[in-house]
Amino acid sequence: MEELIAKRYIKALTDGSDIETVKNMTTIFSALAEAFNDSKFKAIINNPDISLDDKSGIILDAVKAANSEKINNFIKLLAEHKRLSIIPAIASELDKNVANTTKTYEGIVYSNSDIDEKTIAELSDGLGKKFDSTISLKTAKDDFNGIKVGVDGLGVEINFSKDRIDSQIIEHIIKAI
Repeated sequence: MEELIAKRYIKALTDGSDIETVKNMTTIFSALAEAFNDSKFKAIINNPDISLDDKSGIILDAVKAANSEKINNFIKLLAEHKRLSIIPAIASELDKNVANTTKTYEGIVYSNSDIDEKTIAELSDGLGKKFDSTISLKTAKDDFNGIKVGVDGLGVEINFSKDRIDSQIIEHIIKAI
């Protein structure tokens, strides 16, 4: 639900802005979204006893360095409509928007074994060519017996399970006999 609301606000915020301006906005809102990971900050924003002006003042002080009238007015608008809590969703959607515009995506390679950088680079290049994009991959340890590659911005997930490959080889041998 928050994502749908955030998309409407983002459309209004980014309308008529170039990609560099949108990237700057993404950086600002990503930093604000990080603040929402702090339970004390979240408690202040969600506290009904604190006035909307005080809440927006806290957030406006955080973005003062950006010196952007558009962002200041946007935050005031969010406060006025009691939507400050959707800032993390706005940051996420802005990030997706920039990724789709620049065709630059990040993905994660899950595996229970170590994967060398050359293999990661080959996977990145191959997926990048397949989807006509620039894809950078990071590795993450997982108990998955094989390799699983996920690129959220593209909605792509590819997996190679050692167990499945072993069972397919056995089935093929049995059929051949």
